[in-house]
Amino acid sequence: MPLKKRDYDPGARGPLRGIRVLDLSRLFAGNVLTQILGDFGAEVIKVEPPEGDTLRAWQTQGVSTHWKIYARNKKSLALDLRKPAAIDLLRRLVPSATLLIESFRPGVLEKMGLAPVDLLALNPKFTVVRISGWGQDGPYSQRPGFGTIIEGMSGFAAINGFADREPVLPPMYLADGVAGLYGASAVMIALREVEHNGGRGQVIDLPLLDPLFAILSPQAANYRLTGKVKPRTGSRSTNSAPRNAYLCSDRKYVALSASTQGMTERLFCAMGRVDLIDDPRFRTNADRVKNAAELDAIISAFMGRHTQAVNVAFFEKAEVTVGPIYDVPQILEDPHFIQREIIADYPDPETSGLAMHHVVPRLLGTPGSIRTPAPRLGEHNRALLTELGVDDSTYARLRAAGVVIEAAQK
Repeated sequence: MPLKKRDYDPGARGPLRGIRVLDLSRLFAGNVLTQILGDFGAEVIKVEPPEGDTLRAWQTQGVSTHWKIYARNKKSLALDLRKPAAIDLLRRLVPSATLLIESFRPGVLEKMGLAPVDLLALNPKFTVVRISGWGQDGPYSQRPGFGTIIEGMSGFAAINGFADREPVLPPMYLADGVAGLYGASAVMIALREVEHNGGRGQVIDLPLLDPLFAILSPQAANYRLTGKVKPRTGSRSTNSAPRNAYLCSDRKYVALSASTQGMTERLFCAMGRVDLIDDPRFRTNADRVKNAAELDAIISAFMGRHTQAVNVAFFEKAEVTVGPIYDVPQILEDPHFIQREIIADYPDPETSGLAMHHVVPRLLGTPGSIRTPAPRLGEHNRALLTELGVDDSTYARLRAAGVVIEAAQK
């Protein structure tokens, strides 16, 4: 896929220009949050420990793909925050910053001498985002908060998978990703309060648990109403039918969702099964949900006689909502992904071109952009500390004392 100009635009200006972010977070949620802010022009300063952000160690064939993608548009300030001199440098950055993001266990920030009340005293309009597994209070607040545990306790895994098998945890960082998205919107709400309503800065309590539970639809409300727990149904829906993933003759799959009466009738007609419209098992949506297994068997038999591409083309012509279930190679070759530049080909010295997701969401008037690559560890130490009045000799002493860290330039 050829490189396009808007994939990499070092001179672009984003709508969040002027917002400075001190990002002390580790792992995924905080990096998702600050990547979104950085994509839209915020100055994101990753405050990294001596060993670097955890994402640097997540490598594929020796390449830190997670770091390269989620640390784009960021700067690196490497400090050993176990040393008082490093804490002092960080505190000196607070007055010029807009917000700080951390993901330590609740109480650790206070032990470091960076309690939110002290940060707000330095900058009354400051916002502090506190990412944790379970929240800043509550009986589980001190438990380790990895996303896998949250994905289990949130109720997600219990409804994911098939009824006759074990619950299925997601194959990606779902709890962290959802928290990062919620966190980005929370930051904008907090900044709106400061900038337009004359309010003060505040603390955002952002656990991984609450956002994931919030997107699981009305599970609690339905249980209270019915006394029944939602079962695992695989790719079927408990609200409408037919809806499933169907195997094609080339061992690929298509997804079908015929969630309206009209769509279901078009499906039946397209398959040459007009008789199913008045079949008492499938006449209404409630009938189809009750007899979903029988209906799926009929649809599966039809899909299984054709390849994925033939099925998709056939049902698209019939205006039935069927689409392919893609793997990554298909995504990279799909003309819609290519024309809309959903994937950015980023120039990268370690690879032949690093494919990463483009800026989301897409603002047509003030778009975000990929301006700079993920930084080397401590790449921006000098520039940032010079801003604080740290001269060369002082910088040399701080480096010798292990207060600031720089990786060797490749």
